[in-house]
Amino acid sequence: MTEEEIRVAFVEELVRIAPDIAPDDIDDNDHLQDDLGLDSMDVLNLVTALHSRVGVDIPEVDYPKLSTLPSAAAYIFSKLT
Repeated sequence: MTEEEIRVAFVEELVRIAPDIAPDDIDDNDHLQDDLGLDSMDVLNLVTALHSRVGVDIPEVDYPKLSTLPSAAAYIFSKLT
């Protein structure tokens, strides 16, 4: 899986978790909680969905590494390689 494919998967799962967010409205600088308004349960659901989709275990201590689209894609990509 490429980093671009991870980005696409992340956005698809994010929009599934938070359907009020349009994919085109997600900017690389947007913070999941501060800018996009996800709460802690949304983040947990996103982590669970990403784990199911890409097969990467994401420990709670690493959740902050998923705070933006680029950082999440880089983190997941590093776990796959």
